Amino acid sequence: MMNKNEEIWTKLAQHREIWIQLTELAKDEHIHFKPWEGAMSLGELVVHIATSMDMFLNLVTTGTFALPAKPEFADMGDVRRILGEYTAKSKAEILSLTPEQLTGLVEFNRKKVTGESLLQLCKDHEVHHKGQMFIYLRMVGVEKLPFFIQPE
Repeated sequence: MMNKNEEIWTKLAQHREIWIQLTELAKDEHIHFKPWEGAMSLGELVVHIATSMDMFLNLVTTGTFALPAKPEFADMGDVRRILGEYTAKSKAEILSLTPEQLTGLVEFNRKKVTGESLLQLCKDHEVHHKGQMFIYLRMVGVEKLPFFIQPE
């Protein structure tokens, strides 16, 4: 039987695994693709997801909100590496959260929420942007896409 931390990570990882698969479908020529003026580029979107979980976890562990880092990237290899590094870091941090951090209240968007609720919001944030990534890839000509979630 999984503990609470493993359960949270498993639910997040079901979506993160698809992100990893989606980045494998993007080519270097797609890295700067933006479907509209002012949108994040494909590469920026992936890095945003990787670093946003770090931002949410920092809030859960320290109670302090700080904008996420913006690592530089030159090609899809860099983007994949960033996603992999942040995924490993996030997994380790989630698995090490204390029960007090999961049940403790933090302020986010002018509301008090538990750490566990904030991580659910983080998962929903990934799902939202994953839908965008599916559209980005369709727009650059990718026809075969993975299922939207990795089944347990």
